[in-house]
Amino acid sequence: MQKIAICGCGGSGKSALARQLSTRLDLPVTHLDMVYYDQDWNPLSQEEFAAVQRQLVAGEEWILDGNYASTMPIRLAAADVVIFLDIHPLVCLWGILRRRRQHRASDELSRHLRGNLNWGFVKYILGYRKTMRPKVRALLDEHAAGTVVTLTSRRAVRRYLATLSTGPRRS
Repeated sequence: MQKIAICGCGGSGKSALARQLSTRLDLPVTHLDMVYYDQDWNPLSQEEFAAVQRQLVAGEEWILDGNYASTMPIRLAAADVVIFLDIHPLVCLWGILRRRRQHRASDELSRHLRGNLNWGFVKYILGYRKTMRPKVRALLDEHAAGTVVTLTSRRAVRRYLATLSTGPRRS
């Protein structure tokens, strides 16, 4: 497991899982929100964003977390493991509120984790299972070249992490 793509609804725990996997497996992590948005939450163009992802997946080891359905095929085709966090929307909303309180610092990661919370984003979270989940599932079915792991609860994430060895990888 050297190339891992993590997808799921906002607040599902993608970034937290990416950080935990990075520590456990000694792999570099990239949070795609930090690539896609600048400090003022202005997005890259789709062409630039896709080009950056093509560069990232060309590496030998990586963890990429983020949904971004329009460029998901790039990550899915290159990953040897794809983790889909299919977490209930209310749990995701709770996760968003909790992390906004926890990450009040001004550093780049805290800014990313706080995110931009507005009514449109809340509606997106609440409607994710009806609108986005079928699209993500279709993309997984069509483009995932590696193993797809679907985790449906925080407990399932903890159990999954417990199955992984810790410490530096052996070549």
